[in-house]
Amino acid sequence: MIAVDWGTSSLRLYRLDESGLVRERRRSDCGAMASTGRFGDVLAQETAGWNDTRILMCGMVGGRGGWREVPYLDCPAGNAELAQGMQRIEAAGFEGRELWIVPGLCDTVSDTVPDVMRGEEAQLAALLDVLPGGAHLVCLPGTHSKWVTVHDGLIRRIATAMTGEVYAILRQHSILGQSMPSAEVRFDAYAFDAGLKRSAQPDGLLHHLFGVRTSRLFRLFDEAALPSYLSGILIGHEIRASGLFSQSPRPVQVHLIGNERLLSSYAHALTALGIGVQRHPEELAARGLHALWARRVEAGTAA
Repeated sequence: MIAVDWGTSSLRLYRLDESGLVRERRRSDCGAMASTGRFGDVLAQETAGWNDTRILMCGMVGGRGGWREVPYLDCPAGNAELAQGMQRIEAAGFEGRELWIVPGLCDTVSDTVPDVMRGEEAQLAALLDVLPGGAHLVCLPGTHSKWVTVHDGLIRRIATAMTGEVYAILRQHSILGQSMPSAEVRFDAYAFDAGLKRSAQPDGLLHHLFGVRTSRLFRLFDEAALPSYLSGILIGHEIRASGLFSQSPRPVQVHLIGNERLLSSYAHALTALGIGVQRHPEELAARGLHALWARRVEAGTAA
């Protein structure tokens, strides 16, 4: 079986054995945006030499403008609903093989405007069957970070923060970025913690962001520390807006899913705020896709 996590900007592919263990992995910059109009050709190229008959896909490949739009499922939803919502597609060059796309999820009740996810639901699927009963909070940091409330195996709430994208825009296209090194620099824990502390103070995010500039003007930090200070402010505001501290009882830990670089910053922030963390790798999507297929097999809908 081949598991494919097809994001907006990147493509991750995993070759699994019958038990769901990853035996081989590949990564490409041919995300959904770069693959528009040629999804079949890209998939054939990136899976060359992998002749497995079944290919399971998640992410923006199933979104509007993707290879085939698969409608969102409404929350609450769990693995049974996600597995049932998978859609099979036919494509030239893949005769005799099965191509399946997992649906995304939509939360229409937690706020006045809907929130959605595509791709992250496959990562969550690997956790849903193993988390104990009760409520759990999961954070998936990224360009658009997701905060997900899981209760008794069901995804009930989705909240998205554009933290990663805003950070990149401010670094590359704003006056703040002019005071920073153009290349990424080493994480500065002191500056990050100062930004985290600043996020708890009054006057709001927009005012705090301008303080990144003045902190350099008055030499509170050197140039190399400014990206960490900015990151601390943004992640601090994200965490405080997540509702983590307003929940009763307050969660004792947050499950973090993603690449190690991003997880390190979020784990540092949460630990500093007195919240425990449990980390999970981004390749959880492969395990989740395998778990969803197993659900279809159990339900007798694998054909």
